[in-house]
Amino acid sequence: MRAIDPDLQAHLATGATTLATCWRISRADGAVFGFTDHDRALVFDGALFEPETGADGSAISSSADFSVDNSEISGLLSSDRLDAAELLSGRFDGAAVEIWRVNWAAPDERLLLKRGVIGEVSRAGARFTAEIRGASHALDQPRGRLYQRLCDANVGDARCQVDLEQSQYRAMGVVAEVHDEARFEASGLAGFADHWFAHGRLQWTSGANAGTRGHVKAHAGASLSLWAPAGMGVAVGDAFDIRAGCDKRFETCRAKFANAVNFRGFPAMPGDDFAVSYPLRSDANDGGKR
Repeated sequence: MRAIDPDLQAHLATGATTLATCWRISRADGAVFGFTDHDRALVFDGALFEPETGADGSAISSSADFSVDNSEISGLLSSDRLDAAELLSGRFDGAAVEIWRVNWAAPDERLLLKRGVIGEVSRAGARFTAEIRGASHALDQPRGRLYQRLCDANVGDARCQVDLEQSQYRAMGVVAEVHDEARFEASGLAGFADHWFAHGRLQWTSGANAGTRGHVKAHAGASLSLWAPAGMGVAVGDAFDIRAGCDKRFETCRAKFANAVNFRGFPAMPGDDFAVSYPLRSDANDGGKR
């Protein structure tokens, strides 16, 4: 059972309340943001909760079972601290969120309604919507091995064991020409075969996107294409660190990385055609293996 501060309980019992909702967002890089739907700033737990940001929370629902209980925070980008490009670039993805119900007349009287993390962020004009995923969301993630032809490890992780710090799997590049928000030409990729960095990871080391990551969709010569546009826009002169990618096929693991011994898939598993096949009179039905 959730414990309610006695002073807050007494305030609620009066029937004439002075309540506000506060959201505290803690990003992975250590930045902390506070917002409230009250018309004045509130301060507690060492954080400033900024008023009049246009933030608005949806109804908060919770359940006693293991179903995922999600909510949202939406509003207008009226805060100088909440940058639209940073939202879209992924800087807030996975950020920890606390939602509080606070007596704005006495902020020490408050109740923690929910903890979660920011999931999908969308934007329409000056308005944003950020999904808040509850703790039960973690229970909905795949665990254990997957029985499939493709590898279920990520290239470079502890199960894969490929060292992406080696020079043949890594390059430092600089944007030389921008085609659009997700396609550009870059220097520093000479000597690498086409498609070498496809499905790989790119981390921006300078420019407006410094510190953020992207995933490479296609690579041909000096041309790179990302699956999603960089949040702040790409400019000539932006530098990046790029690592070789893997399409998770056994053939790629063996030929590109010489790592067949650590392949985490089942390339010899039978396909759907074999699973639904049946013996025919014309077959050599001699009892041997197929």
